[in-house]
Amino acid sequence: MKTLVLCWLLAGLPGAALAHAIIVAPQPATGETVTGPDVDVVFTFNVRIDGARSKLILTRPDGGTVEIALLPNPSPAVLAGRLTGLTPGAYSIRWQVLATDGHITRGDVPFVVAP
Repeated sequence: MKTLVLCWLLAGLPGAALAHAIIVAPQPATGETVTGPDVDVVFTFNVRIDGARSKLILTRPDGGTVEIALLPNPSPAVLAGRLTGLTPGAYSIRWQVLATDGHITRGDVPFVVAP
């Protein structure tokens, strides 16, 4: 019986260690109004991510998109970049990350650049 309980407990451990990446602290924050024209982007996740296989894509007010050049990773759970020359309007950053559990997760962070 003890062996069965021990096996059951150990079977649950990998799930805790292999959590999908979830953004926990986006900068700019979701819905935030920022002043431009230059904006720092720092997205912090709940787990380590593979920065080389992850990306950030900016959607401009006109609907055009551009991939954001990533800065050297300050932490294994962070993606960072710098946006320059932004004009006033509504923007969105689409993030796509590969977590160390091998799963890709995605999301969007909309924000506004004030006039």
